[in-house]
Amino acid sequence: MFSNSLYPRKSSAIALKGDAFGVSQGVFMNRGDLSNEQWERLKPLLPPQKPHTGKPNNDHRTVINGILWVLRTGAPWRDLPETYGKWESVATRFYRWQKTGIWSQIRENLQEIADKRGDIDWEVHYVDGTVIRAHQHAAGGKKGLQFP
Repeated sequence: MFSNSLYPRKSSAIALKGDAFGVSQGVFMNRGDLSNEQWERLKPLLPPQKPHTGKPNNDHRTVINGILWVLRTGAPWRDLPETYGKWESVATRFYRWQKTGIWSQIRENLQEIADKRGDIDWEVHYVDGTVIRAHQHAAGGKKGLQFP
C-alpha cells in the first residue's frame, strides 16, 4: 500500500488564513463551497442551528457545502467526503428541508432580494413550465388518429 506521505492526495481545497477572509486560522474551503459573502446572505434564511429537542445539528454551512458538493459532482450521497460530515446526516438534512419547504423559501427569499436590488431582468430570467411529463404507461401507444 502507498504511504500518504509519499503520495499526497490531490485536493482542490485551499486554506484560508487571517482576518482578511473573516475566518479563523486553518479553515479549509473547497473550490465550490459557499463564500463568506454568500454564507452571510444565506444564514438568516435558515432554520435555527439548535433544534428544540434532541442533539444539536451539525453546522449548517458545512452541511450545505456537502449538499452543494453532491449536486455539483453528481456523485451518490455515500461518496460525500468526510469533511462535510456523515453522508447520512447531510442527506437526511437535504430531504428533511425539501419535505418542509425550506429550499423553496430560501429560493423565494433570495429571488426577492435579487429582484429588489435589480439583479434580475425578467425579460431574460424566467422559468418555463410548459414541459409536462407523460405517465409511464402513455409510452408505446398506437400513433395517430384511428378511424373505425
